[in-house]
Amino acid sequence: MKILIIILSIIGGIVALVLITAAFVKKEYTVEREILIDKPVQTVFDYVRMLKNQENYSVWVMQDPNQKTTLTGVDGTKGAIFSWNGDDQAGEGEQEIKDIAEGQKIEQEIRFKRPFKGLAQAIITTEPASENQTKVKWSFSSAMPYPINIMSLIFNIEGKLGGDMEKNLSNLKSVLEK
Repeated sequence: MKILIIILSIIGGIVALVLITAAFVKKEYTVEREILIDKPVQTVFDYVRMLKNQENYSVWVMQDPNQKTTLTGVDGTKGAIFSWNGDDQAGEGEQEIKDIAEGQKIEQEIRFKRPFKGLAQAIITTEPASENQTKVKWSFSSAMPYPINIMSLIFNIEGKLGGDMEKNLSNLKSVLEK
């Protein structure tokens, strides 16, 4: 009986430690990455505004070549929705263009359905670095509810997400500079 009390006390202590730690871990995060592309702003903007073009540069879209994707609305315009349903890693969700500032910014809402429900905001901006060079900045913002936010410490969510964004931007650069 004494050993059972010790084991339960240790388990209770670990659970309490995790919950207390999670109370001090931030719930919201934003990750930003940028790249220079040797093309004029309008060329780059016209390409990234089209949700279907993600199939050519997004590691997330390319991770499951058998996933089903659909596009509703007019691609590249406010209200267009790119939906996906793939394997356990790709999951299921949809991405909607919420607002566009022509030649400058695309605001998107990403709604994850599986493997975890979630909501994120993504913004892609384009600005001239020179006459034939464009700075593309991509930001991704989301939140993790308490106590799930402890996972951001364990799995380095911001580092992994940032790495994927860097690959996406590098792929985008390669596609556009061909």
